[in-house]
Amino acid sequence: MLEITNLRQGAVLNHNHGREDARSLTVHLEGLSGSGYPVKVNGRPATMEGRRFSTDVTLDRKINQVTASVLTPFGTYSQELTLVWDKKSFRRCNFYIDDHIFFLTDLAKERPKRAFEHFYLAGLKKIHDRLGLKVTLNCFYHNDHHEFTLNQVPDIWKQEFIDNSDWLKLSFHSYSEFPDRPYLESSVEEFSRDYDLIQNEIIRFAGEQTFIAPVVIHWANVHPVVAAEFIRRGGRCYSRSFRARVMGGPSLADRQRGGDMSSIEKRSSSGQDRRTPTEALMLHYDFPEEDSYLNSHRVYYDPALEVFFSAAGACCCNLTPLAEIPEKYSNYFRNAEKFGVEVCGGASHEQYTFPYYPNYIPDHLARIEEATRCMVEDWGGQPVFFSDGLLGNTAWE
Repeated sequence: MLEITNLRQGAVLNHNHGREDARSLTVHLEGLSGSGYPVKVNGRPATMEGRRFSTDVTLDRKINQVTASVLTPFGTYSQELTLVWDKKSFRRCNFYIDDHIFFLTDLAKERPKRAFEHFYLAGLKKIHDRLGLKVTLNCFYHNDHHEFTLNQVPDIWKQEFIDNSDWLKLSFHSYSEFPDRPYLESSVEEFSRDYDLIQNEIIRFAGEQTFIAPVVIHWANVHPVVAAEFIRRGGRCYSRSFRARVMGGPSLADRQRGGDMSSIEKRSSSGQDRRTPTEALMLHYDFPEEDSYLNSHRVYYDPALEVFFSAAGACCCNLTPLAEIPEKYSNYFRNAEKFGVEVCGGASHEQYTFPYYPNYIPDHLARIEEATRCMVEDWGGQPVFFSDGLLGNTAWE
């Protein structure tokens, strides 16, 4: 057996993980040679200590291949890892809000002189003006609560959206809110039709500059052919995994008719809404190695898919009471300091901001502002869009 033990396939590494200069990042590598025979890393002898080996490795490109090999009487054994250099990394934060159709419905019906006079966009702009918020609004085509479709949005505010596109982007989410997990059992034709519908309408009424590739699709769980099409269309970052998984949060009945949001928030904060009741079921449903790695390091790169998978979302605002948000981020920042993580995020869902929604949360915009404040003021994060560059870092471009 030959195994590199301190770095994982797809590890995203920055100046916190080694010595960085303008040309490279040098990181320490450790592993185990089960046979005890000497190991070479990228053709150079490693330091041996019994069966353990170690050496420094220089990363000089965005995507780097590192190969450990050992020659034995039984043949040569090797392991190859892909490691990512997050060059000139900095603390940065991404924010997305899902399920947008209510504010667009209001705009089309009310026809204000300026789109950003609407209370929702005005509230987000206030947060941007104060804290530099950058946010992606993931959109539906159809409003399942009040009959409306995206093609009814006029283009009279197009220049206004373009003028604000440096901090506010619109993206694809799903055809509509229901059914749940719409693309888990979907054809590529259905997904492509919905994606094109929404992208084309956004470009029509808000300009090409305002559209951005999504980092999550409605409910996150998607069919393999949908994942392939997402990647083909330029998706390079995704929330945690494409695979089917338990998401938690309010039930279908709660979202359709209204529920006890205080109870829902408590179940979400404790993790009860996602917890598997036995170890056997955890092994069956979950991917413990991947989950524990993401919960610590928050991101990894899959070289076969050429996608970054991120678990940088520290808080979902519609599931976290305002008073609990600072503690949630404080815990995330302590973990980030321990593991050298320089990405963070926040998320929420549009409908909780609207008084006519059954599960209306009066302080929802205040929660979004507090989450942004924690990332920007408490942590020193710079707002970015994860779809740009390497999770918002454009040093390689």
